[in-house]
Amino acid sequence: MKKLTLFFLSLLALGFGFQACDNTKTYAEMLEEEKDGINAYIRDHNIKVISQKEFYDQDSTTNVDDNEFVQLASGVYMQIVDRGSTNRADTVKNNDQVLVRFMEYGILQKDTTLSNLNSTEIVDEFRYTVSSSSIAGLFLQEYMYSYYGTQVPAGWLVPLPYIRNYAHVKLIVPSKMGHQNAMQAVYPYYYDIQKYQIWN
Repeated sequence: MKKLTLFFLSLLALGFGFQACDNTKTYAEMLEEEKDGINAYIRDHNIKVISQKEFYDQDSTTNVDDNEFVQLASGVYMQIVDRGSTNRADTVKNNDQVLVRFMEYGILQKDTTLSNLNSTEIVDEFRYTVSSSSIAGLFLQEYMYSYYGTQVPAGWLVPLPYIRNYAHVKLIVPSKMGHQNAMQAVYPYYYDIQKYQIWN
């Protein structure tokens, strides 16, 4: 009986020892690291964050000269560099195909992780769909499709109500609004999307 008790106590002590050596982060710690990373990126790049009210008061635009980004309710930070077409009807509609030129920068990795800006013959393409309860985008080809699968990051769809054909937008996308890899790793990304082109 003594040997059995000693054995269980040894196992218990060993278990506590392994637990003390566990270097994995909790989800809460990863979210805190993400928040700190985004705040550091905003500070280091002299970004002026404005409220949604200020954004709407400015006719849903951001002042590029002041490096303004609006923080939206989704957690996405957005700068509209160029709203696009002057024709108000030139907006993305249900079932449109959209071509994009973009650069993806990992905020925590501090490095460009993906880009098609220098690939003159390559543009990423997705189909935009709207239902009564949701909006979605499915990649059809190229880099984002190859690296992350078919689901368009929700953060990429956030600008669509505010822009038109050929718009240029910059985004800071928290992990919950990112692609599958971003959500799993709790990594935020900065995107420079230099063209949202409607391709019917």
